[in-house]
Amino acid sequence: MKVAIAYPPLESKKGTPLLSQNRQFQYFKEPTYIYPVVPATAATILKNAGHEVLWIDGIAERISYKRFLEILCKEKPDLIALETKTPVIKQHWRIIDELKKLYNPLTVLFGDHVTALPEESFKNSSVDFVLTGGDYDFLLLNLCNNLKLLNTKYSLLTTNLEAGIYYREDGQIKSTGRFQIHHDLNALPFIDRELTKWQLYAYKNGNYKCTPGTYIMAGRDCWWGKCKFCAWPILYPAFRVRKVDAVLGEIGYLLENYPIREIMDDTGTFPVGEWLREFCRGMVKYGYHKRIFLDCNMRFGALSREDFYLMKKANFRLLLFGLESANQKTLRRINKNLTVEKIIEDCKLARGAGLYPHITIMFGYPWETYEDALKTLKLGKWLLRKGYAYTVQATLVIPYPGTPLFEECKENNWLKTLDWERFDMKEPVMKTSIPDKILMKLVQGIYRVSFHPEFIYNRIRSIRDFHDLIYFRRTVVKVLGHIKDFS
Repeated sequence: MKVAIAYPPLESKKGTPLLSQNRQFQYFKEPTYIYPVVPATAATILKNAGHEVLWIDGIAERISYKRFLEILCKEKPDLIALETKTPVIKQHWRIIDELKKLYNPLTVLFGDHVTALPEESFKNSSVDFVLTGGDYDFLLLNLCNNLKLLNTKYSLLTTNLEAGIYYREDGQIKSTGRFQIHHDLNALPFIDRELTKWQLYAYKNGNYKCTPGTYIMAGRDCWWGKCKFCAWPILYPAFRVRKVDAVLGEIGYLLENYPIREIMDDTGTFPVGEWLREFCRGMVKYGYHKRIFLDCNMRFGALSREDFYLMKKANFRLLLFGLESANQKTLRRINKNLTVEKIIEDCKLARGAGLYPHITIMFGYPWETYEDALKTLKLGKWLLRKGYAYTVQATLVIPYPGTPLFEECKENNWLKTLDWERFDMKEPVMKTSIPDKILMKLVQGIYRVSFHPEFIYNRIRSIRDFHDLIYFRRTVVKVLGHIKDFS
């Protein structure tokens, strides 16, 4: 069958929607495009199984919604699969209904929102299937293999469907049961990057020092997986990691076939311990450390001094750490398993090893006072000024459906609204003692450290080559964009 994996254009004055494979949704004034590894894997295994696959990312391709519909009407895929998230689910419902009126394709939704609330989309749109859990690449293949063409319509063979698939039958919403995270990640082929238009995501990404860059995933998703605010444990309640040789093999394949200069591993937290050490030794053994930079997500408290230095030897560059708050009571409450002292210590250790920590910070916890939030702002600015942290992402806390934080919000009557479109980080959706305008200024405040003389001095000192200079210039543009994002 002909299958389209698509990201419809979501035209908005708020900016470019950061949707593809993203743990938090935002509109950015300065576009950032994240290569969606799991949907790209879905496209690859569908193609390998004999299905005709279309990859249409209307957001990254920057096409109009009218043009998007024209492409679909011309190609007429039998099935259209959309990754969705809380702030855009209502838009996707409207788009699905419009597609049904145009030529009535089968439609599929997947992502953390529909995993948390699978029946909601059936009640609010004419969607045909919802795939729950994070292995929607495996589930989409299973679904397509069990759709058989009879006369001019596809009929669903339900007996061989995997757990986690929701569908309609005789006007009723039915399910194959709770999704299972048991698929073998090592059985997956390397992604067909031409099919999935990797170039669309190779340049406009603030993480990259050198372009073109791309994404891989050593595992799914985070070996800690207990942070109260994070939506991805909804998708991946258990952590799985690929074999070291498989990940090194993929890097080697990319280097031989594409002009890649930097790779971001988008595993929720990169594997640590002996797995990490074996991987780093492999990077050096094969000489890959001389050819590319590596970036990854990491947790404070996970690495030893020796690990930091070994990662530097393997040519890791940017490590993305979730700081989230400088208040110990908040770190305990959101289940970070972390101390403020460890945050500072690891930032210093990483920089001492020649690595570059990127920190994420959030404002708007319902239990925090203005003084608490100011403490977080001060710590973040201090780390950045002193050069212990290299870059930062500051956001509002958004309680996505299905997370423990969302359940706590319902229990304590903290939610201002259940209008999902307002969960787009353009405003606080939880009640706090801090006025909304002050919260937005706190978020902006962390970015304004970029204009502090000490910050500028330390950034200039960190410049080692021409690529650093270009990266520094791009960062300035991103910072100005983030300030506008929270204006």
